[in-house]
Amino acid sequence: MTHSFFRILFATALVAACTHPDASAHDAQKPADAGDSSAAVHTEGGRVAASTLRDSISDLTDRGRIAGDSTARVWLIMASDFQCPFCKQWHDAAFAGIMQKYVSTGRVRLAFMNFPLGQHQNALPAAEAAMCAGVQNKFWPLHEALFATQTRWDTSKTPTPVFDSLATAAHVDMNLYHECVNKHLTMPMIEADRDRSKQYGANSTPTFIIVPGNQVLMGADANVGPALDAALAATGSPAGKPD
Repeated sequence: MTHSFFRILFATALVAACTHPDASAHDAQKPADAGDSSAAVHTEGGRVAASTLRDSISDLTDRGRIAGDSTARVWLIMASDFQCPFCKQWHDAAFAGIMQKYVSTGRVRLAFMNFPLGQHQNALPAAEAAMCAGVQNKFWPLHEALFATQTRWDTSKTPTPVFDSLATAAHVDMNLYHECVNKHLTMPMIEADRDRSKQYGANSTPTFIIVPGNQVLMGADANVGPALDAALAATGSPAGKPD
């Protein structure tokens, strides 16, 4: 099932956010065989095996980075960079509350969209670590662990041992995980996320898109809760539980 959030236009603003000053810095990191993935968020379940085809890998990673009830009528899409300090700032201040009040109650569906910035040397391998864990339905544990440990790996010349330790702690099958990372099997999905973000004007992280309504909020101080309440009211859905 393909959803409309990939077509949403992104607004720009001067906010507390990590900016994307040079598109060529992004493109220099793109593997020659990454291709153009047309994958979008899907809702079905699935399992991974060592011989899984790349298309199936994209399907699994796509499903793995979604949280919430499949019947929710409101979507919150987060375009984020694991190395961006402002993404971590928003995550630490607001993510748990959004999950508890809106996602866990079944009112809002949440999806993570990768937007690793070129000036962040470890953002792309961090995205691969999370997405390869997502192949085994472990994206969200890695999402939490990567932000929690950001200062341990953000400037490291060799972040892989940290990523491996986080994946191990999340009980990821490390043989399958290493195959995924070493062969860059989730890169088509990451590049599809990032290219669409650039195409539609996103130049900073974090960026939040709320569907329906196509409202775009940007920066670490983005006040996502009231925007979700408005979207829920517009769809006739119950508002989130009060704090």
